[in-house]
Parts: sequence; C-alpha cells; structure tokens
Amino acid sequence: MAKRKRLTPANPAFLGAESTTPAPMRAPIADVARETSATAAAEELARTLTEAREEGRMVVRVPLASVQLDHLVRDRVVADDEDMATLKASIAARGQQTPVELVDLGDGRHGLISGWRRMKALAALHAETGEDRFAQVAGLFRRPAERADAYLAMVEENEIRVGLSYFERARIVAKAVEQGVFDSDRAALQALFAAASRAKRSKIGSFLPLVRAFDGALRFPHALSERQGLALSRALAEDTGLADRVLHALAAAARETPEAETAAIEAAMAPLAGERARGAAKPAPPETPGAAKPRAINVVTGIRLSEDARGRIVLEGARVDAALKDRLVAWLRQG
Repeated sequence: MAKRKRLTPANPAFLGAESTTPAPMRAPIADVARETSATAAAEELARTLTEAREEGRMVVRVPLASVQLDHLVRDRVVADDEDMATLKASIAARGQQTPVELVDLGDGRHGLISGWRRMKALAALHAETGEDRFAQVAGLFRRPAERADAYLAMVEENEIRVGLSYFERARIVAKAVEQGVFDSDRAALQALFAAASRAKRSKIGSFLPLVRAFDGALRFPHALSERQGLALSRALAEDTGLADRVLHALAAAARETPEAETAAIEAAMAPLAGERARGAAKPAPPETPGAAKPRAINVVTGIRLSEDARGRIVLEGARVDAALKDRLVAWLRQG
C-alpha cells in the first residue's frame, strides 16, 4: 500500500509574493459600542441645549433686525436722554451685561418682551459706530403661556429697573384691555400690578381717563406728576367739556418743555377752578322745614351711606376722600 505524502503550506519566500492569508478579524462589538455611546452623548447634548434654549436658561445672540419691538404695546413712552446716554456708555465699554427677553415667532423672527431700552441703545450704537458687535442682542427665550404673562414680564422688569410714571403705567393697562388681553381695567390692574398696594393701583386707575383722552396728544406725558395727574383726572370727571378744551390748548401752545405743556393744561382747567372757588364761597342752602333727614347706614368702618327723599346718595366719614372717589368713578365707568 502506497504511503500518502503530507502537504505543507507553500513558503512565500519561494513564491516571491506576499502571503495572501487574511489577518484574523477583530470582533466588531467594541466599535459598535463606542459609536453608539458617542451618538447617544451627542443626542443628549443636543437635547440639553435645546431644552435650555427653549426654557430660557441659555443666552443666545440674535440679529437686532430680527427683533420686533412692537410685538407688545410698550409701557415706556419715552427714554430719558441722560439715562440712555449712561446705558450706551456702559454697553460700549463692557458689552451688554443683561440679556433681553424674547419670544420665538418662527421664520427667524423674534418678539421683544422686555429690554426695550437695551435694544434702543444697541441700535443707536450700531448706527453711530457701524461695529458688528452692536448688530446683535443677547437674549433669553421665553414661552409665556398667555399674552398676559408677557405683559406682566414687561411691567415687572420696568418696575424693578426703571420706575414708570403713572401715565405710562396706566397706558399699558389701557392698551392691554384694548387688545383683549384682559376683560376690564380692574382685571388688568390687579394682574399687572399685583405686587403694588391698593392705593398705588387706585392712583394708576385714576390716570386711565388721562390716557384715553390725551394719549398721543401729550408730548411729555411722563412729566405729569402724581398730583397734577390726579387733579386733572378729577377735573375730567366733573367737567365733560374739559377734555376738548385741553386738546385745543395743547394744539395751540408751543410746547418745547414739560413746563410749557403743563402750563397749557392748567390754563384750560382755569375756568373750572374759578367755578369751584365761587361755589365754595356760597353759603349752604337752608334746609326745607319738615324735610325728612336721610337715614345713614354704616357701610364699613369710617364710611356712612345715606339717601335723601330725592334719591341722592351721600357718602361721608373719615375714609371718604379723593382716593375713594377716584376708585368709585373708575368702578362705575367699568359698567
């Protein structure tokens, strides 16, 4: 029986070529695991950044031109020149330190919630210098559940940072009601100025007739002092023709300064002031003999209510003052 020869692999050196034997393959599990981990980490990072942006925890930079300043009716009527110069100098030297608040309107558009003065300062600096660093604004995105929340954010920021005049406060109340954000002046006052005292809300409400009568006609509405505004509001309630006289006086006067505008208003109110003085000088009419005395009711401590035979209602007491009258007038006007 013939013996079989045992075959051995050919020697590559003899064949004059490299070995064609494939190298042992590595198990792919390690590479797959590494790639999966990297993908998960990237997705987690992207998700975290998106959530931070949408929840207003990440400052973003957007072009000034993409921001709509009139997304909300602004409560600030004018910006003080000195304050604006100070803000511009600060931004020019140190950059924008505090972000504005924005809402994403889609298609690369953004609505301004708060930060109107910073936007104005950046726009002015960009117009003056042409520097690209002033062409963008740093902001935080907000997602207010309702427009009322957006108005509240705007009011709160200005109340904290730069106090508004009573006219400006009343103006945002009136505009919010006009736009249907709130059903009534009372609801707007209580929501937008919830942190204010009742007395302060009452004063703001007293300025509402001024806003509705003179918004757009006054050149320096922010310069109306609390005392002047309350006096004018009371006068409007007493004299239905006063609003027209004031508007005529404003149109005819050269109002280059707040003092000149105030003088025009006071001149229009002069006839009413004279009538008050003459009325105060007249003695009270004598009571009719046998007339029934009105029966008084203690409504609350310090306020008594009585009604006479003619149906006239009289309020008197320690708490019956001009502020109470203003609140009653505002309440009656709400219907």
